[in-house]
Amino acid sequence: MNSIIIREIQQGDNKEIANVIRQVFISDKYPKTGTAFADSQLDSMFEAYDKPKAIYFVVEDNGKIIGGAGVSQLDNSEENICELQKMYFLQEARGKGIGFEMIQKCLQKAKDFGYEKCYLETLPEMLSAQKLYMKVGFEYLCAPLGGTGHTSCPVWMLKSLL
Repeated sequence: MNSIIIREIQQGDNKEIANVIRQVFISDKYPKTGTAFADSQLDSMFEAYDKPKAIYFVVEDNGKIIGGAGVSQLDNSEENICELQKMYFLQEARGKGIGFEMIQKCLQKAKDFGYEKCYLETLPEMLSAQKLYMKVGFEYLCAPLGGTGHTSCPVWMLKSLL
């Protein structure tokens, strides 16, 4: 695991991280509509996060991107809430503590940016991810916040950053 690094996304990573996210959806048989798979910014992640109070990290193993996650202002919300976004890892990255490390890095950046809360949406079948989210303090909500367009993600969670 010495070869694994977490770093900020670079423009040259766009194609590789888009392929990683699509590969996760295909291999794990997740819905492709109403999810991150269909997001218009998937092929231009560097540009999508190149704005104030937003950041995206990639996980690299020996020069190969094996996952990523980021935070940005929650779409269609006036509140000071960020969203944990596009946290996906190839099978080879799972079960090694990388997800925990990545979420800690994202939450710290969210606090540094001054957000008060962090929101996320996920799929019901992503039970391991939900377990991780609860471990770091996320709690389930009864309804979505903002307006992400992820209509196939009926699990909503929120964490206070204060």
